[in-house]
Amino acid sequence: MKKMLKGSWFLVFIILIIAGFLRLYDITNLPPGFYPDEAMYANNGVEAWETGNFKVFYPENFGREGLWPNIIGFFIVKLGHEPWVPRSLAAIFGILTVLGGYFLTKELFSKKVALLASFFIATSFWHINFSRIGFRAIMAPFFLTWGIYFLLLALRKAKDQKSSNFYFLFSIFSGLFYGLGFHTYIAYRATPLLIFIILLLYWLKNKERLIRKKILLSAFCFLFSAFIVIAPLGFYFLQNPQDFFGRTSQISVFSSPAPIKDLGMNILKTAGMFNFVGDNNWRHNYAGRPELFWPVGILFLLGIFLGVKSLLKRPRKPEYAILFGWLAVAVLPVVVSNESLPHALRAILMIPPVFILAGIGGIWVYEFIVTKLRNITKLQRIFLLSTFYFLLSLLVFEAYVAYFVLWGQNHNVYGAFSANYVEIGRQLNALPKELPKYVVVEARGADVRGLPMPTQTVMFITDTFTPKKQKEKNIFYILPEQINQIPENSYIVILK
Repeated sequence: MKKMLKGSWFLVFIILIIAGFLRLYDITNLPPGFYPDEAMYANNGVEAWETGNFKVFYPENFGREGLWPNIIGFFIVKLGHEPWVPRSLAAIFGILTVLGGYFLTKELFSKKVALLASFFIATSFWHINFSRIGFRAIMAPFFLTWGIYFLLLALRKAKDQKSSNFYFLFSIFSGLFYGLGFHTYIAYRATPLLIFIILLLYWLKNKERLIRKKILLSAFCFLFSAFIVIAPLGFYFLQNPQDFFGRTSQISVFSSPAPIKDLGMNILKTAGMFNFVGDNNWRHNYAGRPELFWPVGILFLLGIFLGVKSLLKRPRKPEYAILFGWLAVAVLPVVVSNESLPHALRAILMIPPVFILAGIGGIWVYEFIVTKLRNITKLQRIFLLSTFYFLLSLLVFEAYVAYFVLWGQNHNVYGAFSANYVEIGRQLNALPKELPKYVVVEARGADVRGLPMPTQTVMFITDTFTPKKQKEKNIFYILPEQINQIPENSYIVILK
């Protein structure tokens, strides 16, 4: 194990290669299609780059924070209206989250735990899947992971007498990363509670006056830089308070006739999603499959046990308290919702602490075995280490099979991502420009500029989101009751 750690940077590189392969391989074909929500982000982003009208929040389709559309819009304009463009950017955020998981875990625990935790994230179906879909949510764990890492680094530097006085720069950097997270996904809005927990823990742990002064300075720099980044979005919500909650109030457990009962059931369903029954939505998961591959799920439970045991001995031990606080905060947006539970997407902020705890459990098992076999020969040690690496390689194989074979080739996935809508868009693109083309939208969904949401996918593929583009490309969208307005000799396709 010591030799392994000496080459830790090489192992980090290998883990990132694995993460990159599982997130970028065959990205042009899998997932199939392009779900209307993905298309909505893309269409908003393209329109922003073509008109210069960038928004911090796009209110259409129940509202979306503007960072993701504004980023992907640039690349779509440059690279083309293809689903792989925004999905590739999602993959990059996913890969960088794996790297952030390594640094964060190393800061909290050790290189050993960090290597295993980041490997678990890299090979997690849960994280792989959302790293290959053009949803804004993939940015949330990225910004939170890196934001907390730099904050912990700043707090460690603040109490280290030998370190430079530039610890506050890490605090500023942390605040910038953390603040950007508010521009990603609604679940992120629960995270200030986590920041409060972290700062309080370090304040209570360090009683020296000088260190506390440094912690206060770090907290101020962090909060100030975060405030600067968050301010545009906050100002928007002050002017448009109805957009702050959006659809949340409609699906809230507190709108239920029996909120306490429903909240209890939601907690049980969410707790069970790791090892028993996972998300049933084919876009989010292999429907019903636990979010954790069963060996990792067992290690996660072991990590929880070890964490609780450690906290009972040292109640103020910040490492485990941060992990459990993170889990508690990240689960809130999930359990207060009464829609489609368990919900892997809303639980996306739970990914880092879940796999860190699994990494803790895994390293404990390894060290337990090594301790019990202390007097084994060198050849036996090599065999033990080889077995360890072999078991890890099986996780890579399992991740590949689970995503690319079992899930990727399942017919339910085709429908879940509206692949037929993409086919319609490509058919329209292949037709002569001078031929009038009419899309009769029978599909239902949220209203976006007078048309149901499913229209967004066809609009993205054909680059006809705006009336100007529709006129240029001779492609028009109408509702069934307007079908008599279609001119003769027009090409008609029905969007069901």
